[in-house]
Amino acid sequence: MLPDWTGKAVAGAAVGAVAAMIVGFAWGGWMTSGSAATMAKAESQKAVVAALTPICVKQAEVDPERTVKLAALGALSSYQRSDELVKTGWATMPGHDKPADRAVISACLNELAKSLK
Repeated sequence: MLPDWTGKAVAGAAVGAVAAMIVGFAWGGWMTSGSAATMAKAESQKAVVAALTPICVKQAEVDPERTVKLAALGALSSYQRSDELVKTGWATMPGHDKPADRAVISACLNELAKSLK
């Protein structure tokens, strides 16, 4: 048979393991793989937006019809500007056939709005 202290040792180890998990997840910075994947996806999306927005703005700056197109953008309501920006071609990255995603378009519009003021 097992010694009398075995049950107390197992219970203490279980309580200690649970306490370590609570402390680790709550304050220790531990996370599940799902949370890590979600965080990584969000950070990579931010990095893509940060990298592609200057390209969109630069394409707008070098467009000879920039003034006319910016005026057209400024005349539209905010929810129509995304589609109009796509039509200008500024949101289509070099070497691609389709425009960038909506987050890049939105960030580009925010940057271009600064030049409208």
